[in-house]
Amino acid sequence: MKIDKKLMNQAEVLLFGKGKRGLLKIIFGRTGIVMGILLAQLFVLVSVFQFLQTLIPYLVGTLAIFTVIMVVYVINTDHNTSVKLSWVILIMAVPGFGGLLYIYIQKEVGHRALKRRLKTILKESEDGLVKQDDLMEKLKVENKGLYNLATYTNNVENYPIYEKSSAKYFKIGEDAFEEMLYQLSNAKEFIYLEYFILAEGQMWGKILKILSDKVKEGVEVKVMYDGTCEFALLPRSYPRRLRELGIECTVFAPIRPFISTHYNYRDHRKILVIDGRVAFTGGINLADEYINEKEVYGHWKDTVLMVEGDAVDSFTLMFLQMWNVDKRERAYIDNFHRAKPLARPDKGYILPYGDSPLDNDKVGQMIYMDMLNRAEDYVHIMTPYLILDGEMKTALQFAARRGVDVKIMMPHIPDKKFVFAQSRSHYKELINSGVEVYEYTPGFMHAKSFVSDDRKAVVGTINLDYRSLYHHFECGVYMEGVPAILDVEKDFQECLEISQKVTLEDIRGYNIIMTLIGKVLNLIAPLM
Repeated sequence: MKIDKKLMNQAEVLLFGKGKRGLLKIIFGRTGIVMGILLAQLFVLVSVFQFLQTLIPYLVGTLAIFTVIMVVYVINTDHNTSVKLSWVILIMAVPGFGGLLYIYIQKEVGHRALKRRLKTILKESEDGLVKQDDLMEKLKVENKGLYNLATYTNNVENYPIYEKSSAKYFKIGEDAFEEMLYQLSNAKEFIYLEYFILAEGQMWGKILKILSDKVKEGVEVKVMYDGTCEFALLPRSYPRRLRELGIECTVFAPIRPFISTHYNYRDHRKILVIDGRVAFTGGINLADEYINEKEVYGHWKDTVLMVEGDAVDSFTLMFLQMWNVDKRERAYIDNFHRAKPLARPDKGYILPYGDSPLDNDKVGQMIYMDMLNRAEDYVHIMTPYLILDGEMKTALQFAARRGVDVKIMMPHIPDKKFVFAQSRSHYKELINSGVEVYEYTPGFMHAKSFVSDDRKAVVGTINLDYRSLYHHFECGVYMEGVPAILDVEKDFQECLEISQKVTLEDIRGYNIIMTLIGKVLNLIAPLM
């Protein structure tokens, strides 16, 4: 068979090019190099995969041993039972990562320094408040239950109980705001503001105008807000803008670009102190929705308590302790402006207190539980969230089962749907135990209050959820025998008339998907 030489020559040219360099050009050219790199990567990936295949039994075994060790360790810690359960579920569900996350958080990365500074400040200021020794001796004889509670707050956080003070209850943010503006306009010496949320608008605008005017009059003004505001509400430069007006400003735990457990602990307190003569606390922040200037979730129901007299000292010191946490040059603590004596104080007793997540004492939860455990006739509760640990749920159920009228009022229009689903997941157990649950139909219930037996009440910033009870800096006012307690109960009864009672039939009609989400989220609620 004869081969056509002309065709052969054409094929050689196509394959090798002239001078037989075509193939070499392809091999050593850009295409060849790219193909070579891809083949090399493929070879490395296949080799690594084959190598890891030989290690899989060892990796699985190591993770299994590590998981078992971490589970046993967590079970033997002093954590709350609900916290233990949540960690065990996470560690077992995500082997390796769950255990490493637990170690990371327990190492207190980022907030160890905060804990140390706050501990130093609390030690330095432990004698900052006047001891009420005579009053305590009186209570020891006349009211042992109150004496025991006051002993607890005094021993744990150095917060004393007061007799020569008064309290005024505001059942709506708008009314409280009017009183706040009035008291601010009469400031002569100092104004201290510490709030979780501060947002530009009508409310803050009116307050800021007074603050800037007061600075010109020589009044000392300090403003403190939580660092989460910098995410969506205020620019990072806002403290500088306030300083240009003569207002001292600091941000608690501003968000920075590094991972830290510090960010889990937020300053959820709401405190306004003026001249050491009057203090405000409660649910409202300094933003327009809290006074219904702006509608976001229907009608915003919130409450505020104004305190006058000796009890104001506790709020003044509470503010200064937090203010000094990140300061090298600390504001005075030992010689702060003392409360002015009242000519006509209320009858009864007032006990302001703070709660810190950096110790093992959950003051807010303990005071709520003390009220439940000592209640004789009723306990009526307003709270925006209901994410309970085992101890709090048991206290609520036990109170109801022993004949105490326990009613809980929640929002009907939620601000966070998944959190609301978590809250609703507790309804059935509570209702089956005799607890009555209501939802405030006009809108969002943001008030945080307990009232019991027409004799005891708490108004403050502390929600019935894990974040408030475990992870936030909080504050509140416990009252016993004070006239304002009847106003708290009257407000509850008025809200009851426009609230919907939740029944087991209602619960059966809830969205099945959201119900399941709520139950799943409750498994890890202590970690959220």
